[in-house]
Formats: sequence, C-alpha cells, structure tokens
Amino acid sequence: MSIDQNWFPQAVPAKPTGYYAHIVVVRETTSYAVFQTDGELNTVRVTKGLQNRDLMTRLTMFKRKQTTPERLTGRELLRRYDFLSDQYEGDKDGKDSQGRLICDYNVNFCNQCPDCITYGFAIGDSGSEKSKVISDTAFSLTDYGSSHEVFTLNAPYESGTMSREGEVTSRINEADHVTPQTFFPTIITLRDATHALFEYVLNNVIRTRHYGAQTTRTGAVKNHIVAIVLTDGEIVSNLKLTQALYDELAKTIEESTPDPVAVGVVVEKSAEILPKLLKQDGVTVDQLLIGDDLSAALDDFNARLRDRDAVNRMLTAAFADSSAYYKAYIQKK
Repeated sequence: MSIDQNWFPQAVPAKPTGYYAHIVVVRETTSYAVFQTDGELNTVRVTKGLQNRDLMTRLTMFKRKQTTPERLTGRELLRRYDFLSDQYEGDKDGKDSQGRLICDYNVNFCNQCPDCITYGFAIGDSGSEKSKVISDTAFSLTDYGSSHEVFTLNAPYESGTMSREGEVTSRINEADHVTPQTFFPTIITLRDATHALFEYVLNNVIRTRHYGAQTTRTGAVKNHIVAIVLTDGEIVSNLKLTQALYDELAKTIEESTPDPVAVGVVVEKSAEILPKLLKQDGVTVDQLLIGDDLSAALDDFNARLRDRDAVNRMLTAAFADSSAYYKAYIQKK
C-alpha cells in the first residue's frame, strides 16, 4: 500500500481547508545531545502516564529544536539541486547570475520556495506566511534522572595540553547532555499541503541526522517513522502520546533502568497504541499507514531518495506547487 496521493489538495489553498497529514515519529538520540535554553537542558514536571498519575521530570525538545534542523536539511538539498542560490545577494528580481533564487534564511527569504511556503517566514513589515508544518514540544519517554549525564569539557591549546608558557587556561566548563537511546515521541503535522510538499517535508524528516546544540560534533538523532495518518483534523498531542506509551511500557522501563529500552520495542508499541488514541480524537481518519503497509510505502520512498533523477523530480514538483501559491497569494500584483 502507498500514500493516497489523490487525498491531498491539488494546490495549496488560500484558506485552511482541513487536510491534515501527520507523520508520527519516535526520535531516538544516537549520541550525546544538548537540547537547552540558558545553558541548561530543558525539563518539565508532568505525570508519568495517562493512568499513572505520579509526577516525573521529563526532558523536553522545543519545537524550534526540531523544525530548524529539518528545514535547513531541505534548504541544503534545494541548493544542491540548483533550485536555490548559494549567494547572499542577487539582482532586482532576487536571483543570482545563473537565475537561481536568493533565499537567505532568517535574513532575506525568497517567499516562494518549498521551505518558505511549508515552514513559513516573517520579514518585518514586508509580509509573512504562516507555517503549514504544525509542531510542538516533544517529551522524553524516560525521566531526566536516567536520561542525562554531566560532562566536563575543555578547550586545550594546539599542543593538546591545558597550559602554555607556565599558565593554565581556564577554558573548562561543564555541560549537561542527553544520553544516547533517549526517546522523544513526536507528531509532525502538515496542513493543507499538496502531495509534493508533503514528500518534501517527509524527505527532510528522513534525511535530518543532527539536532540541538553543537550539531557538527554531537546531537545525532535517528527518526523512526511509526505511522503516516491522513485526517480532517489535528490528532493526539506529543505529551499524550508519550504518556500513553509510558503506561504501556512502564514495567519494561522499570526493569531495564538504568539501561535503555530497546528501540524496536518502543517503535512497535507506539504503532500499537496509535489506533486507540486516534479513536479518542474525534476526527475522520482517511488513511492510516502502520506496520507492513507503512514499511512498503517508506521502502518505495527511500528507493526514490537514492535516485538523483527521482529526487530532482520530487523537488521540481514541490517547487512548482510552492511557486504557484506564491504567484496566486503572495506576489504583489
């Protein structure tokens, strides 16, 4: 089974029309990661589960920590395939000498590429576009105490030591890190997007490998796609999904701590509880891809991502849809 392409709107509409495509993901840290604000890991006190009402401290991964790396992955690919320029400035039409659009992230958005139209932009008094990617804070499945470690970091001289000419550097610091194999159940929702733009976002989720601070040296994350759900409204929140999953895995978590729960168990149980949660949401589910059906659809999509021509066609279609929306609703007449 594949994703129902005919379900998606043929063009991005001017007003919300109730097409909600959800990508249910379990984010697994595969190295030490840092998700922090003001120098400390972000945490919150919430109940363990929906049935277990005891409180616990959970790590949190704010929405910008999730969407920013994913949209930068997409922008990188658009430049790689010559849809966007790698220059900062262009001609009066916002293009470089090769005719590629100039789109400078958070500085000078082009307003018309797939990134601008799906993830949104704001340019002061010059206009804005609301994101069609709905995301929220993600919460760790396990508690803060068993999901972090504190490391002492240093910045040695080129000699490899902390001293030079008899003086010892003070460049030593401590940092709190999220441990590997910490899980953050997450739902990424794309509203009122065409099939091509949905594939663009799905591609970004699959390709993104690093999140959080210092992403060139640490912060590796594996996105395990659990389900794809097409509905006429929003579905369960990240917190509720995490708490429901905790209820199902409480005994396993307790028995394995301080060791992590096996990723296969977390992914399998996430897919298992999802249909029940969807029944509580009061929305019409037009398609639910889980299990073997999802695996078949993702295998087909991943095969296309390994083919340069197929990737180019995917980006061409996404760019055509975003450009059409720009010309219809954003471009000044």
